[in-house]
Amino acid sequence: MQKIYLSILKKRDHFVFVILISISFSFLLNNDSTNTLLVRAKFLDSFSFITKPSMWIKSVSQLEEETQLLREKNLQLTLQSDAMIDAYNENILLRQLLDYKKDSNFKLISAKVTNMGSTSNLSSITLNVGEEDGIKVDQPILIPEGVIGKTIIVGKTYSIAQLITDVNFRISVRVLPSGSVGVLRYLYDDICEIREVQKNAQIELGNSVKTSGFSNIYPENLPVGEVIEIQDERGSFQKIVKVKITSNIGSLLNVFVIDRGLNE
Repeated sequence: MQKIYLSILKKRDHFVFVILISISFSFLLNNDSTNTLLVRAKFLDSFSFITKPSMWIKSVSQLEEETQLLREKNLQLTLQSDAMIDAYNENILLRQLLDYKKDSNFKLISAKVTNMGSTSNLSSITLNVGEEDGIKVDQPILIPEGVIGKTIIVGKTYSIAQLITDVNFRISVRVLPSGSVGVLRYLYDDICEIREVQKNAQIELGNSVKTSGFSNIYPENLPVGEVIEIQDERGSFQKIVKVKITSNIGSLLNVFVIDRGLNE
């Protein structure tokens, strides 16, 4: 304590000066006279640069908060917009499916895709229908654009369908109007090929490809795709026909299973 006291005594002039300055500023800031206001204004003009950094930092901080709020709002609006677009597209698809079911000559069982499965040896989908819904093994799966597969495993309430995009999938088809018959298999993306087509078959680009009816699984004249390329095999009496199938197999939501017999 003695050291502190001695230090204060030693620097008492400085302490008195600081105290008097503080008291003077206090009287000056609390005085509303014209001269005092003028002095205060001059003081603010001269030393305003001292407050600029703190004001700039505050402004940047506030701007960052507002930017973050705008980002969150933009994300919310984007998600809402995407949800509305998805709902709109699904509504259009469901209407197409209902129209197709209404106009079809077959008894169709509506099914919802619950899972897309693709392994090294099988490309498939899982459906929310099974034995309790009348589903059996080897029933055709299709959408309005055409055949997309067949059921291969059937449980009580769920079933698995092999897709046309599976490398082991085969289907007997007919090219119209020529009536040329061949076996279709998957190549890549939305492209398939028909082999075992006679070389003299009159086939043109844009011809429709449908099921031949030579199978116990697929009824005749179900749509499959459209001819996009024709290749002659050298040294062979056959030609290869490339076919474009529906391109939305990877995003299927709803499909139909063809039941045995005609629609009642």
